[in-house]
Amino acid sequence: MSYETILFDIDDTLLDFKAAEEQALLWLFQDMDIEPTLAVKEKYKKMNQGFWRDHEAGILSRQELLDNRFRLFFEMYERDVDGPKTEARYRHYLNQGYQLMTNSLEVVDTLSQKKDLYVVTNGVSVTQHQRLEKSGLAPYFKKFFISEEMGVHKPMREFFDIVFSEIPRLDKEKTVIVGDSLTSDILGGKTAGIDTIWMNPQEKEADAVQPTYQIKKLTDLYQILEEF
Repeated sequence: MSYETILFDIDDTLLDFKAAEEQALLWLFQDMDIEPTLAVKEKYKKMNQGFWRDHEAGILSRQELLDNRFRLFFEMYERDVDGPKTEARYRHYLNQGYQLMTNSLEVVDTLSQKKDLYVVTNGVSVTQHQRLEKSGLAPYFKKFFISEEMGVHKPMREFFDIVFSEIPRLDKEKTVIVGDSLTSDILGGKTAGIDTIWMNPQEKEADAVQPTYQIKKLTDLYQILEEF
């Protein structure tokens, strides 16, 4: 298929969010005098993922999520913390993590020579801007669509309506979204009426949401896009 416009998710698609999160949590837990064992980190990640699922479903606002996740987490360890201040400390550490996924810089460089590339991310504005700039990815994209700046998020149809309205001469039949989340990127793309590419390095089974294509690594995009 000859696509002209490619919408890229960022975290765990182009940037290694898991690595950035791991480092930020290590520093934060050390600050809180809690040993950053695997069990502690996994407990936080499970809670955090649940909060983000609630956010995607419209149950929890982004601000409620950010203000309360660390307060509720540290309560389990009998620590009374200020939620927003702890979030700000974590955010400071997270902003320093901009590890690239394998071949991501090469791939966006190559694609940008023939395609129009855009960022579509459910992220915190300052964090995503800093990580995109520091990683070297920023110059290859025509525009960043960041949920915090838009007031809506993936997979909401309203998110994609804004994206489509701000891309000149967009042809939905020649537009595709690339992302690692079935519930955010793939569901959002399908609801919006565009093709989808699921970044699935672990070859997980797709559930009720079926992507148009699946890839294990970013260089697999060349075969799907055919022109490279």
